[in-house]
Amino acid sequence: MTIKDTPEEWEIRATDTPFVGNKTSVRTDDVVMPDGSVAARDYQVHPGSVAVLALDEEDRVLLINQYRHPVRHKLWEIPAGLLDVPGENPLHAAQRELYEEAHVKADDWRVLTDVYTSPGGCDEAVRIFLARGLSDAEGKRFEAEHEETDMESARVPVDELVRRILAGDVHNNCLVVGVLSLVAARAGDGLQALRPAGAPWPARPFEA
Repeated sequence: MTIKDTPEEWEIRATDTPFVGNKTSVRTDDVVMPDGSVAARDYQVHPGSVAVLALDEEDRVLLINQYRHPVRHKLWEIPAGLLDVPGENPLHAAQRELYEEAHVKADDWRVLTDVYTSPGGCDEAVRIFLARGLSDAEGKRFEAEHEETDMESARVPVDELVRRILAGDVHNNCLVVGVLSLVAARAGDGLQALRPAGAPWPARPFEA
């Protein structure tokens, strides 16, 4: 048996979109089950996201602290953002987010991992990049608004973040997945074996 996710699409008898928001929507599909019955499945339709685990020369990860209203918490996170334009190159989006949220640029980019954040109720796909060779970005800082106006930043050693993750002190999925993937990659074939930044992403196809 090969342990690899495979694309598959079951028959949809009817579909409805009862809510359409600014960036996402909610869809209800009537899906034919293997026994022939039909069941309604509600889920959030999402454009996809990118996240950046930015690692500096002192083995520290760049974090931001931001209020997240749905969970009523200020969460420590890695820089991340939506794929605002259909077909947008995820590397370009990740570079933009690192600039806007941290005013930082990076010389070395690789794909750390790809995940579906909550596949039982949302089609969001996230590509998490590893960015190294960090330096301050040039030019005007991005003008923050809404939750971002209260945003803090920090650089935290990888080992400390692992302890915080396992202690249940931090919860953001991209931070947790990114840090543990980094540790696993180091313990395995090494960071040089990670996929290149332009690797194909079937969940959100893009033009190079």
